Amino acid sequence: MNAERYEEITTRGAAVNLSARAKWRLSGADRVRYLNGQVTNDVRAVSPAKTLYACVTDVKGRVCGDVFIHATDEALLLDADADLRESLGMRLERYIVSDDAELTDVTEEWQLWHVFGPDLPAGVASERFGMPGVDFWIPFGETFSSAKIELTAEEAETLRILHKVPRWGHELTNETFPPEAGLEEKAMSFTKGCYIGQEVLSRIKTTGKMPRVMQSFESETAVSPGDDFDGGKVTSVTRHPVTGKCVGLMMWRFRA
Repeated sequence: MNAERYEEITTRGAAVNLSARAKWRLSGADRVRYLNGQVTNDVRAVSPAKTLYACVTDVKGRVCGDVFIHATDEALLLDADADLRESLGMRLERYIVSDDAELTDVTEEWQLWHVFGPDLPAGVASERFGMPGVDFWIPFGETFSSAKIELTAEEAETLRILHKVPRWGHELTNETFPPEAGLEEKAMSFTKGCYIGQEVLSRIKTTGKMPRVMQSFESETAVSPGDDFDGGKVTSVTRHPVTGKCVGLMMWRFRA
């Protein structure tokens, strides 16, 4: 991405094809109550007009995956990083025992598009790249059209890093607590009641103590994911389209 392209994207907005993401349909009368016991945010707040962002955690409060949740009249639609299709699907199904809830993988049935910027078309409000946008779930075989330019996967990744948005497999892993990645306000509710991992995460909230914290950085020299940098472990890297400097995200460990 060069400076001219970056300016066009930031001023006019863009469309992003997210159809490769894993997608599920959760149906049944108990779907909201069930999912509310599995994720960090309050599913009762989800509506057809706006997505809800949340993490799925294990009993130790660490992240198993992160999801966007969208409500329809008959079901909840969830999407997550493509790499989570098998593991997160199994994790969500594991706790459906006596609940009237059914989880169906619909990854191959739906396209998912996200549009951000000024003059947004009518859609489901969703913030995926650190700025307001809208989502569109469209059956495969139908055509999606937008007046905005379409980002490449590389451009979308650059935008994500510049806007400090954590991503599964980078800042979010099985070793990450949601607050470490700065998700306390966006993805967590501390008033909704119990969910798997809630006790540990509430304790982190009360004490304010976390092993690590996500931070952004800038470097004149090249840095790669996995490198140690300024006391942290680099997780995501890109080149700033204007300055040309190496910029990225890292998980910085608190010093004793």
